[in-house]
Amino acid sequence: MATVQLDTINERLQELWNEFESNHNEHAAKGNKAAGRRARKALGSVKKLVTEYRKFSVAADK
Repeated sequence: MATVQLDTINERLQELWNEFESNHNEHAAKGNKAAGRRARKALGSVKKLVTEYRKFSVAADK
């Protein structure tokens, strides 16, 4: 069960990272302030998911 949750979290992390990268590149290249905010928001979500990933990873190892 934890493996399924880890896979789901991994997929979401990949989506958020791609979103971050896209917005970061737009912000860096064009100075788009809204893209910078979206990039920071995506990173905040990544941080939360990493915490969840750790929790389920430890549970799966027990």
